[in-house]
Amino acid sequence: MNGGMRCRCDNHGACRSGFHPSPAYGVRPPRPHRNPHISLPNPFAAADLSPQAPPPLIELDRATVVRGQATVLDALTLRIVAGQHTALLGPNGCGKSTFIKLINRELYPLAREGEAPVKVMGQQRWVVNELRTRLGVVTGDLSRDLQDMPHLDVETAVLTGFFASFMLPSDAEVSEPMRERAREALQRVGAGALIARQVAEISTGEMRRVLIARALVHQPQALLLDEPTAGLDLVAQRDFLQLLKELAGQGITLVLVTHHIEEIVAEIDRVILLRGGGVYADGTRASTLTSENLSAVFGGELRVRREGERYFASST
Repeated sequence: MNGGMRCRCDNHGACRSGFHPSPAYGVRPPRPHRNPHISLPNPFAAADLSPQAPPPLIELDRATVVRGQATVLDALTLRIVAGQHTALLGPNGCGKSTFIKLINRELYPLAREGEAPVKVMGQQRWVVNELRTRLGVVTGDLSRDLQDMPHLDVETAVLTGFFASFMLPSDAEVSEPMRERAREALQRVGAGALIARQVAEISTGEMRRVLIARALVHQPQALLLDEPTAGLDLVAQRDFLQLLKELAGQGITLVLVTHHIEEIVAEIDRVILLRGGGVYADGTRASTLTSENLSAVFGGELRVRREGERYFASST
């Protein structure tokens, strides 16, 4: 057995047992290097900690996840508050996917007696189905799961968001207000015309919009997005990034997890660079998205350039 294991309950999303303990493991790998020229901000200092202040959206306190012999998150500490659009940027294997799986309760961190390595909305135990009403999660895995469902139309795919399922449960009672909110969510993301289409027939870019509509039926205060433009052509990518800008302008907090620097729209001005399961740098776009930082994080010479509001990286 190893630390950070998947919950073995029938429905990990409904597990209420908290963080599953993990046995001790062997020699700990060395901690990831961070940029010695950047002083990382205290992640607990930026937010108002007065009793009246709402809890952070997401809070990790020295969260460690071990899979096999590999430490995929190494004492990761970060805090994201409502209204603080944030991007987590890094290469494959840096811990981005593990971060999302922690939020989705697909993985658990190493337990520490009397402490909570992960909190979402101030809670150290949460039910994923209930979490959706406050934090919408959009991932590529969800897209594939829905498109694998036979005879699933777009309206029904959005309605499944109310039940946190891939198909409507046989005993589900779908009210007219639910249908109205599904239609409104599709219109909000520019996908109203897709409502009667089969999800297996729509494009990747259209499916991304449907997934966001599915998350929006709960009217969440934040969206957690995993590589949202992966697989999109240039026009679809441009249109999708414009949608993100509009959602940010409507007061929805964006938490973007990606290895594509060009996905970081201007509204996202906090960037956390991940390397080897830890934070390498944390700051504004201007301070973190530099050639030096990205070369160090991605392990090769990269040149970062800015064109208007967007950043791009290319090999030298």
